[in-house]
Amino acid sequence: GRSARLPQRRVTAVQLPLGPDRSLVTVGNIGALRAPYNYIAMVPQRDLLNLLADEARLEPSFSLRMSTEATSFLMERGRVTGVRYRTSDGRTGELRATLTVACDGRGSSARSLPELRLRKFTCPMDAWWFRLPRHESDPRGLVGGIGDRFLTVVIDRGEYWQCAALIPKGSDGRRRAAGLDRFIADFTAAVPWLADRPHALRSWDEVKLLDVRLDRLRRWHRPGLLCIGDAAHAMSPVFGIGINLAVEDAVAAARYLVGPLREGTVGLRDVRAVQRRRWPTAALTQALQRIAHARVVEPVLAGRPPFGDPRRARRITDLLTTSPWLNRVPAYFFAYGAVREHPPTASVR
Repeated sequence: GRSARLPQRRVTAVQLPLGPDRSLVTVGNIGALRAPYNYIAMVPQRDLLNLLADEARLEPSFSLRMSTEATSFLMERGRVTGVRYRTSDGRTGELRATLTVACDGRGSSARSLPELRLRKFTCPMDAWWFRLPRHESDPRGLVGGIGDRFLTVVIDRGEYWQCAALIPKGSDGRRRAAGLDRFIADFTAAVPWLADRPHALRSWDEVKLLDVRLDRLRRWHRPGLLCIGDAAHAMSPVFGIGINLAVEDAVAAARYLVGPLREGTVGLRDVRAVQRRRWPTAALTQALQRIAHARVVEPVLAGRPPFGDPRRARRITDLLTTSPWLNRVPAYFFAYGAVREHPPTASVR
């Protein structure tokens, strides 16, 4: 299909520096999963969104409004009946709908509705994002690095590495004040095989801050409204699967809602069914992220060994290297999530 022709880098392994002398150990062997989907495709966001928009335009009732922001909800008798919007040139208007789906991320105005009750979890870190050149002799896939009070993840994008450096929550200003050279030294100590190219970072302007959040709505719906993706559950960048969960939410919503929407009978029971289906996966993923925060991220950023004891880390490493089948468990989770979602039959072309 068209998705296979998108520019992409296929990730088949997740590697972390858990071996002797920080050698890389494969903790998720995605390539060992059953073909044909035994990889994660890293696709430029713009290309993916353009593909989705082009496919949606084949539907006669589809309309896409670019540079348009939903600013508030239309309400009638306690029911959401649409949105008010504002365009980039200042024009305003209203859109009415039988069902409004909030899938506009963690900044969605839906999250401020008190009846949805946002639950926040503590996050020990923020993230810096930047790019570095990639050489063909470099490792492939998704690779982690551990330094002195420093954690990194680099994602293989083909011609470049998309790099994340995890820093203690709220330390952005202080660390920038210490200077770019100090940051480069910390980074290359964590990922020594990239030590020949951090000079590509010319200024702090190339290093973007992500304010990491981890939270979840207790209710994803109210009459006339459904929240999915980051609007329902903002994910930590740990494991790098937030986009996967958002897509899975959308696929599940399509499967549960296509019939009621066609028949004009969609109601609270139908949107509740979507949350019942997707809440366990979101909650499990966030629970695993919180464990990773507590056992790996927080100790390393505080200058302590991950897992609390170097011997424990070695036991985990030995288990992963002597039991290759065990690599398939996190690999399946990275690739498919806790459960696989299938689109409604009518949507498959």
